[in-house]
Amino acid sequence: MHSKRGSRPSVVAMAAAAGTVAVGLLTAFVQASTQDAASGAHPGWEQSLRATRVPQQAAAPHGKPKAAPHGGAPAPRKVSRGISHHTEKGGRTVALTLDDGPHPEWTPKTLDLLREYHIKATFCLIGPNAERYPKLVKRIVAEGHRLCDHSVDHDTGMDHEPVAYQKRQILDAKKMIDKASGGAPVYYYRAPGGAFTPDSRRIAAGHGMRPLGWIVDPGDWQRPGADVILRHAEEQTSDGAVILFHDGGGDRSESYEALRQFLPWLKDRGYGFGFPKA
Repeated sequence: MHSKRGSRPSVVAMAAAAGTVAVGLLTAFVQASTQDAASGAHPGWEQSLRATRVPQQAAAPHGKPKAAPHGGAPAPRKVSRGISHHTEKGGRTVALTLDDGPHPEWTPKTLDLLREYHIKATFCLIGPNAERYPKLVKRIVAEGHRLCDHSVDHDTGMDHEPVAYQKRQILDAKKMIDKASGGAPVYYYRAPGGAFTPDSRRIAAGHGMRPLGWIVDPGDWQRPGADVILRHAEEQTSDGAVILFHDGGGDRSESYEALRQFLPWLKDRGYGFGFPKA
């Protein structure tokens, strides 16, 4: 028979174990809640941000591409493989990015709006859309905006596909964008849904395109209503943030209306506009 004194260590151990489990559950809950609040529910946001924890390749100056010897094609810009989430200028600036275009209705309207407010943005283009609407791609470039490769098929499961497939999605889209633009620089690569891999980042950077993430995702891709999109954008905005919006991928009337109200809101609060780190 065990005495009461002999039973005390097991009671203490049980209490300690229960406390450890409780702390673990609480920690997991807090982490999950924090990620959900920050992500805006966009698939891939967390994995996109997590990828920045991988040691980054040092960035080199990103001026004009150097000409290859003997008159060959210019060498790609040397850029970091690390995912860019912030503006080049830093401070009280933001970088507006627009995905899934060009679209024959919403891209021109968005360009008109940006011109009205004297804002430059980055357009993340789907390869076949660029091929279909080359005049819009040329207009984007002519008005001082930057180009970004957003793949051929917008496959959000690219991170589960073979490297050869990822390479085709990235480089075939770049060829389409290059042809549509007349050879304008493609500064970035944004993985569909944030589905980056070390290989896709290496491939993009090897062709002069900095992997591009985001900080602010107002969820406009879900079409929750312009008021909801606007509220989420205002709540998430912080100094130096890259902002995700859409000008393609279907009916973007809600995105356009939210952006129409969001741009003056940003200006009223002293935000300047720039490009993501390239």
